[in-house]
Amino acid sequence: MKTHYYLGWFNNYFPDNLSKVLQEDITERKSLAMISADPSIYENDGATERSWLDHAGIMFEEYHLINYRVQKEEAQAIIENASVIFLLGGDILKLHSFLEEYELSDLIKKSYAVVLGASAGAINMSAKWLCSKNIGDKVEVNTVYEGIGLDIFSILSHFDLENNMELVQSELSVLSEEIDIYVSNKDCALRTKGDKIDVIGDIYLLSNSKFQKLDETF
Repeated sequence: MKTHYYLGWFNNYFPDNLSKVLQEDITERKSLAMISADPSIYENDGATERSWLDHAGIMFEEYHLINYRVQKEEAQAIIENASVIFLLGGDILKLHSFLEEYELSDLIKKSYAVVLGASAGAINMSAKWLCSKNIGDKVEVNTVYEGIGLDIFSILSHFDLENNMELVQSELSVLSEEIDIYVSNKDCALRTKGDKIDVIGDIYLLSNSKFQKLDETF
């Protein structure tokens, strides 16, 4: 049964309830593969996300950071052998381009590793996502991109929905007629395990242009 975590951003560490379910789900801890969302930047990349796992008591025998210092073939081998794959936060479009350039998306989709994504990483894990200048992306033209497609929905992760609900509803309304969109702020997580969806923190579902706040399940 495949397990995926769509994370927001955590200013401190994972809350206890999230740490607990991660500890239960991540039983194989041989290798952690972290994929950079800004693969040209090397210093301290992934340090924050790794600290979340460290604080939760989830350690690995091997740690790998995939960026432009790693050759394409080596990166693919790391993904194929990973116990956990973590798509890091950062630049959504740079991560999308890097996944395409290194041909990692299909490998991630086929993998039975636990897959985590934070912010930009979570967005790229979804089936489709809207890149829009009106919700903070550095683009001139709004574009819907194909994501990895680990689950058949869209994610807008690490966004201040509470103060921008009308804007988000306006921007994502058309896409929400085609596919469900989960919108989360900081300190949130959405977990899919098989066909089951679990929620930690304040997460909203936008479906057919209508918002619904989801109840926490942990």
